[in-house]
Amino acid sequence: MPRKVILDVDPGIDDAVALALALFDPRLEVEAVTAVAGNVGPDRATRNVQAIIEQLDPPRLPRIGSASEPDHGMSVDRRPLHGADGLANTNFEVAELHHMHASDKLIADVVKMFPAEVTIVCLGPLTNVARAMRRMPDLIDQIDSLLIMGGTLGCAGNVTAAADFNIYCDPPSAREVFRAACVKTLVPYDITSQVLLTYDLLDQLPPEATRVGRLLRRILPHAYRAHHQILGYEGIHVHDAVALLALTDPELFTTTPMHGDVETRGDITMGATIFDRRRTSDARPNLNVVTECDAAAVRERLTKRLVQLREP
Repeated sequence: MPRKVILDVDPGIDDAVALALALFDPRLEVEAVTAVAGNVGPDRATRNVQAIIEQLDPPRLPRIGSASEPDHGMSVDRRPLHGADGLANTNFEVAELHHMHASDKLIADVVKMFPAEVTIVCLGPLTNVARAMRRMPDLIDQIDSLLIMGGTLGCAGNVTAAADFNIYCDPPSAREVFRAACVKTLVPYDITSQVLLTYDLLDQLPPEATRVGRLLRRILPHAYRAHHQILGYEGIHVHDAVALLALTDPELFTTTPMHGDVETRGDITMGATIFDRRRTSDARPNLNVVTECDAAAVRERLTKRLVQLREP
């Protein structure tokens, strides 16, 4: 039976790649895709979610949740990596949708419809999930689990020396979600950054005559150029797609129970994820943290899935 999921995203080129993988994966039943401000502002995030789904036209259309301004959001300019519109400057036209529900409301509504069945896959800042928890106090008792892409376990951040992008954008919401008493798996930046997709992927993508191929061939060349020019990489990281694989292909990853928290103050450490690894501590594990992955196997699996993506 397919696993019911909500994808909470801030598209973002790597979010678009993760969405393409999820929407055509027979193992997943994507009930909703909810937009959150992060790589782009809330209006653009909502528009990008809609644009990606319209471009892909998957066999089962998910519900869409709209993003709103975060209460504690911290602005980070990601336009150099993702383009001014977040999707490689494609500026896709979208149909005008009316009466769209706010993302946190849609998350709560879907969880109510399928109690104990839904996994929320968090690929952006944790604003929406924290709000949904406040909107629906028993949410954490009604979900199956959370999968979170974010944080750093033992490496430098990608926004500051201490913090990765997703957690840094809204540290108070991240702390609220980390402390929630539910099953959570954290896929940190340390792990996702081990997987680099090289240039040869561009020649293997589905043909442009397919909807999936057309989308990927329009957005991925920008990602390769930006990673080379800005970061000096001969390839691209697709952090969100790697995190999704931790859900669908868990045998490629190793998790360790840990107690984790988020720093919400500090000129230098704002947004840092802190893990209690003392020999003796009263802190009980609250996260299953991915501490290792078979990077070569993950890269091979991702490449194979992207190459074979076809609409039915």
